[in-house]
Amino acid sequence: MQLDHITLVTPDLEGARRFFCDVAGLENGARPPFAVGGYWLYADGRPVVHLVDSTVAAARPVRVAPRFDHVAFRVAPGDEWQALLTRLAAHGVPYQLADVPLSGERQLFVALAPGVVVEFVTAAG
Repeated sequence: MQLDHITLVTPDLEGARRFFCDVAGLENGARPPFAVGGYWLYADGRPVVHLVDSTVAAARPVRVAPRFDHVAFRVAPGDEWQALLTRLAAHGVPYQLADVPLSGERQLFVALAPGVVVEFVTAAG
């Protein structure tokens, strides 16, 4: 089994697209012509983040809790990790770093919006 995608329903569709493309490094790609606006963002040729506009009334009942806490992306150590840090700095995106005890991994957390956290994880160097 592997993670297929995450869906983020947001009132700030363009802001989320900019973050995931300009900072996280995903690519905007083909998306089916759904009735509600949004984007499919790709990594390694696969649509892994689906953004959906929450400002349009839903055609089906609104889903309620439970909700996921955050989504995490694994980033290769070295150049790929440094490129992420550079993009975060260039866009003025605040973040928090944490080392995972006993795992040899480092986490980076970005609060994208209230209640929406994006994590990037890599091997600590």
